[in-house]
Amino acid sequence: MSQPPHKVFTYSLRVIYAHTDQMQVVYYARYFEFIEAARNELLRECGFAYKDLESLGIMLPVVSAHLDYLAPARYDDEILINTHVAKLENVRITLSYQGFEKRSGQKLFEGYTTHAFLSRSGKLSRPPAALIDALKAYLPHDANAQSMRV
Repeated sequence: MSQPPHKVFTYSLRVIYAHTDQMQVVYYARYFEFIEAARNELLRECGFAYKDLESLGIMLPVVSAHLDYLAPARYDDEILINTHVAKLENVRITLSYQGFEKRSGQKLFEGYTTHAFLSRSGKLSRPPAALIDALKAYLPHDANAQSMRV
């Protein structure tokens, strides 16, 4: 019997004028803000808002980020951002993102961010076991076997 697919977190946002540039499309750097919002909400869904992690002394800086822009988004488009955990290691996590225009279903972008779990003093630190357990639901099953064990 095959295992069910991993969970994907979907975040929705509507493009406003402030997101667009002189060419009337979403300015490229805004997409990094969009995926940051999706990442924040995924963590909140897992029971750990960023402020909760920080109160536990855990910081989660971006150490690598990459996006491929496939099609432009425009004012008033609704964008759906599908997010899942691509890789989960002892002190590092990589999240994968795909953005779609809701009405047409057209893929707008795809990419990833990699983060390190750090203590307040800036040292690599293992995240809370409860967070790891919650994040594992968003990890593909083939990667789950290779993920960290807390």
